[in-house]
Amino acid sequence: MKLHIKNMVCRRCIMAVENELNKEGYHIHQIELGEVTLAEDLSNNQLDKLNMNLKHLGFELIDDRKSRLVEKIKNIIVDLVHHSEQNLGINLSAYLSHQLHYEYNYLSNLFSETEGTTVEKYYISQKIEKVKELLIYDELTLSQIANRMGYSSVAYLSSQFKKETGLTPSHFKNIKDNKRRNIEEL
Repeated sequence: MKLHIKNMVCRRCIMAVENELNKEGYHIHQIELGEVTLAEDLSNNQLDKLNMNLKHLGFELIDDRKSRLVEKIKNIIVDLVHHSEQNLGINLSAYLSHQLHYEYNYLSNLFSETEGTTVEKYYISQKIEKVKELLIYDELTLSQIANRMGYSSVAYLSSQFKKETGLTPSHFKNIKDNKRRNIEEL
């Protein structure tokens, strides 16, 4: 049985969901961002109980096709920005279309309709969160960060960073007041 789980966007999320499923005695065949395949089928009562337990952890079972697709879009973007070594200067619309086998216009409209924001704004907010992380780690120069995150210049990164946070990257780096947000809050 395949389960689709909302807000499952990082490795710790996978561990939390896996622990909950193991605690309930279910046998996991495969687990990845947003999806779990169980060896057994669950009854409606079992699904309701599992959903309640997952909600306490900040997750939720998704049961409609469109919501699952939106969650897949989010997971692909989070994985691309936070867990991939791929150059982020890629064409996001082509990348999503290729990964999900849908026209980008359909994906974009569905995402906007469901989330109240655009795919591009979500992508930018994820990139800015990663930039914050890299600034806090203080291992790369701003130029290296801009290159790694797919920005054409430091000026463009700085402009987008300021638009999103109200701060310049340099000012953010100086205050380091843990201005990062959880991925789930974006």
